[in-house]
Amino acid sequence: MEDTASFTCRNLPHLLSSFVDTFVDFSVSGLFLPQPTNRNPNPNLSPTNSDVPLSSSPPLQTVLPSPDRLIAIGDLHGDLHKSKQALRLAGLIDPFDRWIGGSTTVVQVGDVLDRGGDELKILYFLEKLKREAAKSGGTIITMNGNHEIMNVDGDFRYVTDSGLDEFRVWADWYYIGNSMKGLCDGLAKPKDLFDGVPSVFPGVKQEFHHGFRARIAALRPDGPISRRFLSKNLTALVVGESVFVHGGLLPKHVFYGLEKINEEVRDWISGLKEKVSPGLVRGRNSIVWLRKFSDELARNCDCSTLEHVLATIPGAKRMIVGHTIQESGINGACDNRAIRIDVGFVVVDVMSKANLQSKGVSSDDELLALKADVGSAQMPRGTSRGSRCPPRLQGQRLHEHIDSPGFGRPPIRIDPRPEPIGGPACHRSTSDRGA
Repeated sequence: MEDTASFTCRNLPHLLSSFVDTFVDFSVSGLFLPQPTNRNPNPNLSPTNSDVPLSSSPPLQTVLPSPDRLIAIGDLHGDLHKSKQALRLAGLIDPFDRWIGGSTTVVQVGDVLDRGGDELKILYFLEKLKREAAKSGGTIITMNGNHEIMNVDGDFRYVTDSGLDEFRVWADWYYIGNSMKGLCDGLAKPKDLFDGVPSVFPGVKQEFHHGFRARIAALRPDGPISRRFLSKNLTALVVGESVFVHGGLLPKHVFYGLEKINEEVRDWISGLKEKVSPGLVRGRNSIVWLRKFSDELARNCDCSTLEHVLATIPGAKRMIVGHTIQESGINGACDNRAIRIDVGFVVVDVMSKANLQSKGVSSDDELLALKADVGSAQMPRGTSRGSRCPPRLQGQRLHEHIDSPGFGRPPIRIDPRPEPIGGPACHRSTSDRGA
């Protein structure tokens, strides 16, 4: 039988790597997230399963049965406080941020990234909750929104200065962790985080260069953050009678295959495919940008197309979408066949109250979603109820940090292409609201 000392020495590189990763996670997120016990420091293997090469990722589960309780949560956009508020109001976490939701299934419909300074903290926090929920028989499913796709694609037009700073801090700790691992002969040499990332950005103020570099390195395909968090997101999901998607589904998407869409987006984010994002997540009619079912004016919603889409998905009775802010709060359209849950609650810091609203829809699910009641709130001048920009950022786009006042394009694009549909970051028209 192998003695303890021999076993410890043989596994020292693994133990050191696990300690360093846990240390870096805690330094960035403030959360203690022990590494999986079967984890192997080999960088060519999946970060969550040491026996699964990145080139053979397991299939994603796109269709789930009806759970005991189903909670839907809309766009979070870098606001950790309001994210926890949503979970707490739904009875999912206690005052100490621990999971108490039991066997509840939670679906967050995407857009964790951009417009706030807690993007990474939310990703880490949701990972912690996923682990805790699983131990209680619950499930937390996170999805890709258009902002996840944009960031992996190198489009940072909606990032804030605090968002850049959060990634800068992460990169510093990540570098320290790699330096510590580099001291151990038994570990493979860590890959240079900034390999292939520009070091100079003409027209961008020097103070933001490191933040830009860190964000590109973290979120590009196969980047440490995109691979660890975003590659596990779904892009389309069916839970019981409910179809979840950030923007919306068209018949061509269903015909193409929801499982295939999920796997293609996953493989792109993981760096297994071409660097260009899949076509079904780009453009006005893509599943993360579509607004055909989310216009606040019911007469503008394409109910016939929605009916056709739902009819092609076995058992589906409704589609639940985010993406477009609903100034009137959570609501249904097309006889509650479309449930719109992006209420913009994460941006209005002057809310007077918030409550849970139960949708009275005929189903085998109990669909609950957070509704932020801002009707009696005193809004800062120039702030629309649908705006996601904090008062200090009203009307301020990322290119305002650029020395050249005439520079009107997103300053950093890894692979420049025509701008996606969505309009400016803050002062958006009704049709562009919620980009």
